[in-house]
Amino acid sequence: MGEATHAADTAHTADTADTADTADTAHTADETDVTDAPPTDVVLAGYGPVGRAFVDRLARDGDTLARRHGVRPRVAAVRASTAQCRPAADGALPPRSQWGPVRPLDETLDRTGARVFVQAVPSSPGLRERAAQEAVTALRRGVHVVTATKSHLLTHWRELEAAARTGGSMIRISGATGAALPAGDLARTSLRGLDCRTIRACPNGTATFVLDRLAEGDTLDDAIGAARQRGIAEADPSADLSGEDAATKVRLLAALAWGWDPAEVRVRAQPVDGSTAGRALDAASRSLRLRAVAGASVAEPGVVRVRLEETQPGDPLHALNGPEKAVVFGCPDAGDVTVSGGRSSPVGAALALVRDTVEVAAPRAGFR
Repeated sequence: MGEATHAADTAHTADTADTADTADTAHTADETDVTDAPPTDVVLAGYGPVGRAFVDRLARDGDTLARRHGVRPRVAAVRASTAQCRPAADGALPPRSQWGPVRPLDETLDRTGARVFVQAVPSSPGLRERAAQEAVTALRRGVHVVTATKSHLLTHWRELEAAARTGGSMIRISGATGAALPAGDLARTSLRGLDCRTIRACPNGTATFVLDRLAEGDTLDDAIGAARQRGIAEADPSADLSGEDAATKVRLLAALAWGWDPAEVRVRAQPVDGSTAGRALDAASRSLRLRAVAGASVAEPGVVRVRLEETQPGDPLHALNGPEKAVVFGCPDAGDVTVSGGRSSPVGAALALVRDTVEVAAPRAGFR
């Protein structure tokens, strides 16, 4: 906002064409010539809605990423559960009927020379071991891992960390901690030295949307139906309404912020269920909003709680509308640090994968 205002003021006060030319030169000075940005090959695992959106974004935004960040990620191979493919010279993927059998990841990484392995596979127990094994394989080889998959992060955190240290590689998990919401980035680096003591979050848009509809008088079934119609809720919203998904995200944020092992974290969750409507209506009658709040504290190590809390005006979690999300990092001396927004959608998750891919692959120097 400040940079945009400054640029507008500069343009307003410029008296000569030379001044305007200088401003234009300054505007583009930090951008890289597109032809100077080397391609960074990526192997993608998972070609569902998030994986397809990731491929589309890289194809669409390649020049922009090269110009702004000095790196051009490109998909060198796509792997599904039983098949895989290589893109054509123009980047187009062949029809699924023309994909070949899936090969060992080591072989795919050797053939592509990929520097980044991106995971967009579902966070299901049945796929957990394969997701963990493939991530470990890539990390030990020095290939960076970018993942939106949560399941193996919860159970194999220490193994993944050890593999990354062995290979001198990085693992980034923005897509697993809130899609486009950059809460993971804050927890991982931006809170260093701020003595963050608590995390308080509404990281699940479905739960927030449903609670708001209950406060308006909807039944639970009607609220869930409305969430599905808007593409907010999945066909089975049980993980959202039970508090499991919110707890998972805070477990991962606590691991990034404080070094907790997610596998050892105990969860206590209060669900949104048929008995919640009365509480939501009662809170609304007093100008309060009922929220499913996931929290963790350094004062209670290894515990994440999800509670139905009445929030007051002025609370960042009270201000959320519909499927919006927010995380408040409590830093006693620095003051609370709050991040909110971020789209809950396949595109939002794909953009988080793009952001993390650029982060691990882009050259870093100076202000970057």
